[in-house]
Amino acid sequence: MRGVTDLFSIEVEEGSSVSTVPIRKIVLPKRQPRRYFDPEKLAQLTQSVKEHGILEPLLVRPLEDGYELIAGERRYRAAKEVGLKEVPVVVREFNDRQALQVALIENLQRDDLNPVDETEGLLQLMAIDLDVTTDEVVAVLNRAANAKKRGQDLTDNVIRQLETIESLLSTVGGFSAESFRVNRLPLLNLPEDVLDVLRQGKLEFTKARAIARVKDEDQRRDLLEQAIGENLPLSEIKARVKEIKPELEQPPEKIAAQRLSEIGKRLQKGEIWSDRKKRDRITKLLDELDRLTAES
Repeated sequence: MRGVTDLFSIEVEEGSSVSTVPIRKIVLPKRQPRRYFDPEKLAQLTQSVKEHGILEPLLVRPLEDGYELIAGERRYRAAKEVGLKEVPVVVREFNDRQALQVALIENLQRDDLNPVDETEGLLQLMAIDLDVTTDEVVAVLNRAANAKKRGQDLTDNVIRQLETIESLLSTVGGFSAESFRVNRLPLLNLPEDVLDVLRQGKLEFTKARAIARVKDEDQRRDLLEQAIGENLPLSEIKARVKEIKPELEQPPEKIAAQRLSEIGKRLQKGEIWSDRKKRDRITKLLDELDRLTAES
């Protein structure tokens, strides 16, 4: 089976045989790595497709009754918007694992990639290459960092996993394992509204991270709008964050509701449900919380 780094040159190594297929026979994958499309850039591409057609074929894999899109979703969306009946494609035989790998790599090579999509994409690639969950990838990175801090030796298995991670990150993202752990993983713990703004490229990471310190959702949303609308510098954002009423002075029920809201959002999209032990633990905690609130 090909590793992640082997898939980078697949089209160059194997050549390209372009064919034309009906666009109605192409379906999007169930797991789409790209979550945000800039409306303005998509409109520009749509106009280009309208005038010149699709200049670069889509990458697809065959299904029983059609094709699944692997790479080129922006071109696919633009073609549908224009009303094209047929589109050029390159057909490749990929299993599910390889298809996701290629889709992630194509997404990571975008010029306009935002830090959230990049971090999530790299994490998924590491998980695929190691055949573990993204939570386990994070655990490996933290285990290695803690062992180094304490002067402890790593197990052979962790060493092999770390070598795979280092190789992938240097090839794809230009990170070391430690720099990725320190500078990128904390990003994924930011509130969902802050992550959405980062995905859309409306705010720099340093500014978004400062605003994320505001725990009250309404105050944080207001500050996000101010930062974007007024193009506030980082120093002004930090000053406004200090002026906002601290969390400890808020009513405890409001703090609890906000925490539950954030946890609920993470539970809806997390891989945690694939881990039976964690799933059972969450269910027990929810049952206990349900009993406690019913007694009040």
